[in-house]
Amino acid sequence: MLDEMVREHAEKADGLPLRNEDGDIRAEVNEAVAAAVEAGDAARLRALFTDLHATDQSDLLLSLDPADRPRLIELLGDAFDFAALTELDETARTRIVEALETRTLVEGVRELDSDDAVYILEDLDKEDQDEILDQLPALERVALARSLDYPEESAGRRMQTEFVAVPAFWTVGQTIDHLRETEDLPERFYEIFVVDPRYQLLGEVSLDVLLRTKRPVAMVDIVSEERHQVKATDDQEDVARLFERYNWVSAAVVDDAGRLVGVITVDDVVDVIEEEADEDLKALGGVKADEELSDTVWYIAKSRFSWLFLNLFTAILASAVIGMFEGQIEKMVALAVLMPIVASQGGNAGTQTMTVAVRALATRQLGNANARRIVLREVAAGFLNGIAFAVIMGAVAVAWFGLPDLGLVIGLSMVVVLIAAALGGILIPLALHKLGADPAVSSGPFVTTVTDVVGFFAFLGIATLWFRLS
Repeated sequence: MLDEMVREHAEKADGLPLRNEDGDIRAEVNEAVAAAVEAGDAARLRALFTDLHATDQSDLLLSLDPADRPRLIELLGDAFDFAALTELDETARTRIVEALETRTLVEGVRELDSDDAVYILEDLDKEDQDEILDQLPALERVALARSLDYPEESAGRRMQTEFVAVPAFWTVGQTIDHLRETEDLPERFYEIFVVDPRYQLLGEVSLDVLLRTKRPVAMVDIVSEERHQVKATDDQEDVARLFERYNWVSAAVVDDAGRLVGVITVDDVVDVIEEEADEDLKALGGVKADEELSDTVWYIAKSRFSWLFLNLFTAILASAVIGMFEGQIEKMVALAVLMPIVASQGGNAGTQTMTVAVRALATRQLGNANARRIVLREVAAGFLNGIAFAVIMGAVAVAWFGLPDLGLVIGLSMVVVLIAAALGGILIPLALHKLGADPAVSSGPFVTTVTDVVGFFAFLGIATLWFRLS
């Protein structure tokens, strides 16, 4: 079904099928675009880009050498959809925008919805922002400047300032006539907002309710009892959580005084959810949230160094524990063979628990009310897996070295390390969250340290006592 949808949406670029069966841009289309840019053939580029969706234009843009991307946009002129820039990662988008002529940027921004325009402008320096805003019509300039004044990653940055609002005393008939007669309505909207003379939000009326109500009825009499409303200063992740929890399609955005200033829609929220999930995933791997595939080698190496440096200390600490049992390892070589298995299982189990805990904290599913129950659940799961792997590794150790006692030692170690991994994997993120640190960023090294140290110490310590190796 998905493959059929991909093929259905695979537009044609100047007669050439745009995408292959895997949904990727076809090589011959990429080559045709590159050749047209190199030749400066604006007519050929317009033929290739005509009627393409912004996402397809974005993919074609990325297929070019970075130095040729601004030139393609200049050659296309008004045939290029500036919404395509919002589909690019921040690094690629910023390089393109900074290389474009101001005139081209101004014309492109004027054609965008306000939320997309803000998305592009917010990457620029304040001086460059002002230069572009100064050349826009007054109403657009004021709306965009107000959105840019809100904090980053807030609802005010994500909202559209294009919406439909009517006075409370208007009737349904007046509202319908207004919608039919007004040309500069938003391209898509899902409700009509009802406001008082001070532009404070009284409520909203969905389009289906509007069309099912008789014309003489006042708008204020049919506003929804369930108000979908957020503040412009609310964090975008909190807004996304409201959409997810209550299945909203859109929500009014109000300022601190309760005045209607914009609307945020589900398509913007989908982008927020994707961004936040991307940040969490990168953080768990020790990668900065702003790292992109288009970044330079030097930037990537520099941004990853601190995490790797921290992990180096955890590795040294684990090695120091091994050094404490150097004499015992020399007396029984089997310990050196088996101890990485114990630490590895603990590390993997700790990572599993940590991933679940970090995600639950991010989505507010884990808190004070259920923390004790979840901790006990993870410990119980760790204990059960510890028993299972104790049996498996005990059998492996006996078969490998012919020592039943060694099987018992590694079995006990497995139980200890998997319980420790479960505790560390959930208690460390909880503690960091309580201290105000981001558990996604900070948990990894601590959990790794706990599982490695406990794993090595438990296995080598139990073996030392059991076999009297001291």
